[in-house]
Amino acid sequence: MWVAAMGHLNPGGLRQVSCCCSLGCDRLAVEPREPALLPGHSVPVPSATVPQGHVSEMKAMPWNWTCLLSHLLMLGMGSSTLLPRQPPPLPQKRSFVTFRGEPAESFNHLVVDERTGHIYVGAVNRIYKLSSDLKVLVTHQTGPDEDNPKCYPPRIVQTCNEPLTTTNNVNKMLLIDYKENRLIACGSLYQGICKLLRLEDLFKLGEPFHKKEHYLSGVNESGSVFGVIVSYSNLDDKLFIATAVDGKPEYFPTISSRKLTKNSEADGMFAYVFHDEFVASMIKIPSDTFTVIPDFDIYYVYGFSSGNFVYFLTLQPEMVSPPGSTTKEQVYTSKLVRLCKEDTAFNSYVEVPIGCERGGVEYRLLQAAYLSKAGAVLAQTLGVRPEDDLLFTVFSKGQKRKMKSLDESALCIFILKQINDRIKERLQSCYRGEGTLDLAWLKVKDIPCSSALLTIDDNFCGLDMNAPLGVSEMVRGIPVFTEDRDRMTSVIAYVYKNHSLAFVGTKSGKLKKVGRGRSPVIVDTACPHRRGCFLAFSDTLGPDWPVIQVLGEALCRHWGPLLGLKPFLLRRLTEGRCGNHTG
Repeated sequence: MWVAAMGHLNPGGLRQVSCCCSLGCDRLAVEPREPALLPGHSVPVPSATVPQGHVSEMKAMPWNWTCLLSHLLMLGMGSSTLLPRQPPPLPQKRSFVTFRGEPAESFNHLVVDERTGHIYVGAVNRIYKLSSDLKVLVTHQTGPDEDNPKCYPPRIVQTCNEPLTTTNNVNKMLLIDYKENRLIACGSLYQGICKLLRLEDLFKLGEPFHKKEHYLSGVNESGSVFGVIVSYSNLDDKLFIATAVDGKPEYFPTISSRKLTKNSEADGMFAYVFHDEFVASMIKIPSDTFTVIPDFDIYYVYGFSSGNFVYFLTLQPEMVSPPGSTTKEQVYTSKLVRLCKEDTAFNSYVEVPIGCERGGVEYRLLQAAYLSKAGAVLAQTLGVRPEDDLLFTVFSKGQKRKMKSLDESALCIFILKQINDRIKERLQSCYRGEGTLDLAWLKVKDIPCSSALLTIDDNFCGLDMNAPLGVSEMVRGIPVFTEDRDRMTSVIAYVYKNHSLAFVGTKSGKLKKVGRGRSPVIVDTACPHRRGCFLAFSDTLGPDWPVIQVLGEALCRHWGPLLGLKPFLLRRLTEGRCGNHTG
């Protein structure tokens, strides 16, 4: 049973990143009580006034912060669950560290180097490298510049006859390439070209822009591109790119695999892994699809790799006939897309609809997702192994709205193996000649499956027949809890001491809980696997200040007892030390 506890993140309306970490070690010092507790308290964070582009420190903390403890959600076992008691009065002196960007600047993406704790922030017109206590180490300017979204190729390649205007560069993708110690930062300028920056000092190692493969997407908004790096020990890595195309399918594939060359200036950087006259490592949206759904696009919410596959979670519009009606209406369907890592022709492309239901209410609009392990406690409940992959997902109610999702939302869990089993069943039935390919947006018309005698196992990667393939029956997640007023917008999860921990942000800026507040919307999250750090953007400090904020020692002292911390542990944590303490 999951229990949610309430608390505001920021009544003052800060634009911030709240960071709560497990002291830079592999263990988080939380001792669950019996019966197991699912604390999910949020911590009020005060507003602050800090000079432009500076760091404000009421008490600077090393990377060994304990503020993650303020927002834990612990999956409890047993027949009864204790609700957390009310917190004591907040301490008068609150410790926090805040970084603010330039006025009117938006933070778009954030990644944390799990080896060093350094934070990289992709913002409008700028990339920041911050220390773990939010001091600015380096900045790299990415814009603005003269551009026009109709210029293809961009004006830096050939003269453009369209009128040019000063255009911001919105960061659309930020990835750490650990193997080559570089940051991949892709923006909205020049049809979506990318920079490769040295992690140490953000020195530009390369910026390929002279080939069409270098233009990833012309969509001028954050959250429109998702990338997954597949790494190899003795070969160049691959970068799987999934992107909305904004009505330009002739220019941009919606999903593709690219080369990540060792040399950042190599001619083959971002080239398709395979490309000939007939086949390429990509899928484009056919132009015929736009005659059926003029505003068709695929919106990528999350991506990851697991085992032999790469996965993307998407939102897609489709036309359906309501029960008892002969007319069709447009709705949005959440789908999981799977590809084999080694499939250069994308014959392994399969997509399956996903959703959640509780109390007769359908939750079908995917808002956020995060891959984690089950852990021993939750694994026992779900009947899986502790090391099995789980998808923690947030859905909002219904299917009919994408940009204006309803406030009703649900946190649901999917067992990845069950999704893979469903895909295998579908592949087996199609190769028996049963049904059609069920991929309306790609094929427009129904194409029957073809029969072939072959064995399809868990790692089957497709042939040049019966592909790409869709699954018609929805895979339903396991509902954990629902929220009726303050839509959940982000989620992360990980395992500590056999317990599966989740962190949920809401549209009002709260961390894991119900209730409507004035706090800003969380628009991005990041969590280093080994450090258990929660970082979340929010929207405004007053009218136009972007802020990253880290909760500090005093607030952790305040909330620590509610999380079941033993006094010895709490003392050790607030002294900034980390060890394998058991109390």
